[in-house]
Amino acid sequence: MPVLDVPRPDFLAEEDIVIFEDAARRFFDEHAPPEVTARWRANGIVDRDMWTKAGAAGLLCLSIPEAYGGMGGDYRHEVILMERLGLQGVDGFGASLHNAIVAPYILHYGTEEQRHRWLPKLATGELVAAIAMTEPGAGSDLQGIKTTALKAGDDYVINGSKTFITNGQTANLICVVCKTDPAQGARGTSLVMVETDGAAGFERGRNLDKLGQEAADTSELFFNDVRVPAANVLGGDEGQGFFQLMNQLPQERLNIAVQGMASIERALELTIAYVKERQAFGKKIIDFQNTQFKLAECKTEATVARVFVNWAIGEHLKGQLDAAKASMAKYWVSDLENKIIDECLQLFGGFGYMDEYPISRMYRDSRVQRIYGGTNEIMKVLISRTL
Repeated sequence: MPVLDVPRPDFLAEEDIVIFEDAARRFFDEHAPPEVTARWRANGIVDRDMWTKAGAAGLLCLSIPEAYGGMGGDYRHEVILMERLGLQGVDGFGASLHNAIVAPYILHYGTEEQRHRWLPKLATGELVAAIAMTEPGAGSDLQGIKTTALKAGDDYVINGSKTFITNGQTANLICVVCKTDPAQGARGTSLVMVETDGAAGFERGRNLDKLGQEAADTSELFFNDVRVPAANVLGGDEGQGFFQLMNQLPQERLNIAVQGMASIERALELTIAYVKERQAFGKKIIDFQNTQFKLAECKTEATVARVFVNWAIGEHLKGQLDAAKASMAKYWVSDLENKIIDECLQLFGGFGYMDEYPISRMYRDSRVQRIYGGTNEIMKVLISRTL
């Protein structure tokens, strides 16, 4: 029985979605059991063959049309995959960024040649995607980026550095946010696709040590006179990058809310099971009124969040989720995720502080949700513009 008494909306209860969810559950049971995810965390990276296994199982490029090698699904399939990753504790596997952020950029803005060139290889896992936005001096303020891609004959020459790049050690197709005309501000920004295999001047820096998400390879990237064909500018025309980014950010922020919701539900499920077994002062922890009240509060808040997230998914499927409401979902759910996981860890007592218990890792892993995809403070700025 699900930990929350919220029925699935009709659009997530259709037979093909239920069948897909069962297939995803079985795939992660087989290929990402706890002993495997523990190895990923110890190594600081997910095994490279996990990507080709996921491709062979039909878990990559779920919402990309079959004409471009994808699975021919829609955003509902991406939601199910993100939920299974969270509910089953598949730490660090960056498929949601690959599937639901980078591939849609190519689908929506790429030329026909670009779609046929890259999307089939993303679907098989031959190519692993990343997007390189953040720089040492530019985070939420994307207009402050310094990386340039300047025209040189039939090529562009890229110079600059990026940091905090998810899939950074693994990715071999990177969507790089560049200034193709530094004098034009936002209008001089372009997205340039870099195929890294054999790219002279491209270097990966450190696989960064982080507070959480130890299995996710998060890296520095360096571009030193990296030459790419002019045909690698996404969409074929300079100066469209900032607008392309802004149009896709609502889905990215909704992704974070979906992921946060899965973490909330897993935390509650683990905690309720624990307090029903653990005893203190001669009775089970669930029998203390404080435990009951705390979990009652958490379940109520989680129920409100689940209803809101389901509504936001429905709006997005209709093409009606605007930037402000996506920002509400991202900031509110990620704040709540951190709050509820903290409350759950407290109910585990000292064991909650030990790495052998998943709640400890979830506490660390959840913290970044309030930062990436735009900080929650930036989300409030965006929402305030609608007042």
